[in-house]
Amino acid sequence: MTETAGGAHQVTAPSTRDTTEGSERSLGELLGEVTKDLSTLMQQEVALAKAEATESAKKAGKGAGMFAGAAVGGHFVLLFLSLAAMWGLGELMALGWAALIVAAVWAIIAAVLALTGKKEMSKVKGLPLTAETIKEIPPTLKPGETR
Repeated sequence: MTETAGGAHQVTAPSTRDTTEGSERSLGELLGEVTKDLSTLMQQEVALAKAEATESAKKAGKGAGMFAGAAVGGHFVLLFLSLAAMWGLGELMALGWAALIVAAVWAIIAAVLALTGKKEMSKVKGLPLTAETIKEIPPTLKPGETR
């Protein structure tokens, strides 16, 4: 690229010397350079992935902390609502019986949630597609061999 008198840049063709120097390089030199460039690229990609993973983990950690705080707050809401229900029922019957009724309601809710959770967990199959594709990697790297 050269600069003209008016300050504009003009693209010029490469000299024949530049072209012949490139063609005089051996195949080994070219492959070495490509390998070096690929290695550098992979190192940069790994560094980028680490940086992204770190940033994502920090954000996920903050989000998880907020969910934990919300869970604690929700627990206290349920606790005080349960106490209010117990005291409300205590106006109609003995306070001990009212506490047992509220506890029984919570026991039923816990049992239903546990059974539903168990049913959902039995549907989990792990990572079937990932496991299948991982099994295909070694034969792909050695295409001459039979399975």
